[in-house]
Amino acid sequence: MTEQIKKKKQNIIILCSMAIAVVLLFFVSLFVGSSSMKFKDAFYALFGQGQNNYIIIMQKIRLPRVIAALFVGAGLAISGLIMQTTLSNEMASPSTLGVSNAATFGANVSIIGFAGGFLTTGNNLTNYFTTSNVYATSLVAFIFAFVSILLILGLSKLRAMNKSTVVLAGIAMGTMWTALTSLMQFYATDVSLSAAVIWSFGDLSRATYKIDLIIAIVVVLSSVMFGIFSNKYNAVLSGDDMAKSVGIRLESFRFISLLVASLITAICIANLGIIGFVGIVCPHIAKRIFGHDHKLTIPGSILIGAILLLLSDTLARTIGNGTAIPVGIITSLVGAPFFIYIIFRKKRGGEIA
Repeated sequence: MTEQIKKKKQNIIILCSMAIAVVLLFFVSLFVGSSSMKFKDAFYALFGQGQNNYIIIMQKIRLPRVIAALFVGAGLAISGLIMQTTLSNEMASPSTLGVSNAATFGANVSIIGFAGGFLTTGNNLTNYFTTSNVYATSLVAFIFAFVSILLILGLSKLRAMNKSTVVLAGIAMGTMWTALTSLMQFYATDVSLSAAVIWSFGDLSRATYKIDLIIAIVVVLSSVMFGIFSNKYNAVLSGDDMAKSVGIRLESFRFISLLVASLITAICIANLGIIGFVGIVCPHIAKRIFGHDHKLTIPGSILIGAILLLLSDTLARTIGNGTAIPVGIITSLVGAPFFIYIIFRKKRGGEIA
């Protein structure tokens, strides 16, 4: 009992330390960038005082971007955790299950064909960015992400398919969505292709307060829901039979969980592009620290996701020699080696951990 109390206190200290780290990184990221602003000038500009160009940088560019990093990192991380739990597969994530690819295809359908765009604005790239409908893009991206999840759920019901095969099927499905995206872009006009390619970069610079609000609402409400069901997710980890024995309607519970996780992914990708590997890296880090208790891994994944994306965005804005590198490039460079490590790390029984 004493050991359990000690472990509980240790976990609380770690979570509190992570929360403090998020707050510190938020402000560090806010005041660090490629501009030559001094800290004093940046601080006053944040509150609308000082030079007009400094005020624009702080209030219109950096603040919305840092807020986006906070909530998108948290959202993608918690989405990956829930997918891994509900599918009982440690390699499951929005990227590996093809959800990101499906959302990307949906967003391309919206961008190239409908969202504002090239049926009415003609060959003017500027017109697209000023008239595009982010709500339509988010909706279409979500629809395709949801379809992709339904297909994965259908495959998971086949008796002959084990957990690893389901993930491989998701990777194959992701390749299909990517091929369809490439086909659509192949027949697009130069201007529509440029807009679609620019959108696909995981870039937080396009964040606005309106986009931040949409993402924040979805992430916060979804995280609260996942937290309320933390005991149920713990039961799911014990196996389908155990989950059903404690009264969980497993099919409905899995459906709703994946639906909400897909919504988070679709909203983030539709508005800010592909930010890969956050959904697979952060849950694994959280589980290595806290174990598999979702009362701890849910807040842990959220905080680690926020930390990772805040760090990545800060790095992206400081190493670009005056130009901010899309944050999706940084997260992929960090996440790809980690993903390879997961593939080759095996349990004693020989299955992928």
